[in-house]
Amino acid sequence: MNAIISASELASASAGENPPVLLDVRWQLTLAKTPGELPFDGRKAYEAGHIPGAVYVDLDRELAATPGSRGRHPLPDLAGFGAAMRRAGVSSGTPVVVYDGGQGWAAARAWWLLRWTGHPDVRVLDGGLPSWEGPLETSVPTPAEGDFEPVPGATGLLDADGAAALARSGVLLDARAGERYRGEVEPIDPVGGHIPGAVSAPTNDNVGADGRFLAAEELRARFKALGASEGTEVGVYCGSGVSAAHEVLALAVAGIPAALYVGSWSEWSSDPSRPVAVGPDPQ
Repeated sequence: MNAIISASELASASAGENPPVLLDVRWQLTLAKTPGELPFDGRKAYEAGHIPGAVYVDLDRELAATPGSRGRHPLPDLAGFGAAMRRAGVSSGTPVVVYDGGQGWAAARAWWLLRWTGHPDVRVLDGGLPSWEGPLETSVPTPAEGDFEPVPGATGLLDADGAAALARSGVLLDARAGERYRGEVEPIDPVGGHIPGAVSAPTNDNVGADGRFLAAEELRARFKALGASEGTEVGVYCGSGVSAAHEVLALAVAGIPAALYVGSWSEWSSDPSRPVAVGPDPQ
């Protein structure tokens, strides 16, 4: 099954006999704002207009636990995550389509969590809400309670030690912008640089100017040039396990399984005992 779906495919599926549950996960990373400027409000954006039938999911509250020593977006409490998914109408036997405002990071985080916890049929709307050409609605639906019970997967998840080991034994991709990888700037975390051995692979290079994923063959060529191909053990991290989920999704489109280091740089850099590399060289 393809991990992404086009807007036209979604329109057809929604009109079919087994329409997907739609999750709206609009979210933006909030950095320093000008005085008086309010942070992005995903729920407000949702209420102003969303794909008909879509239910809003809050990334910070429902797809992550409270920030702390495990990073800015650690894994959510699974009982709470399952309850949130059931409230949204998610059942194990019903397909799910997730979208966000177009960047794809937040939608990919929801996709990854649902896949990692055992949902068999989850896809991300390629290009997000901007790709949707149908009508929008402002009414908030009340779906029937779903039956999804999250069961964590045995693979696909890395902790800090696992990420460090994979950087030596396989391929560990750093999905952040190149300047953060090199340690030239660090707007969020206490230390700049990267996990020793990790390869710079900015998430933005997985999509075209329209925000949609490159073709599968282009993605395979990109990742092969970075050392990641089918049969290679691959892991991904970013700042806090959100944009890295988008890279895991891109790898899935390319047919390459990959694990996610959820704690990512926000966890790694908060531990002074962890080594830090700077500059363009992985080591």
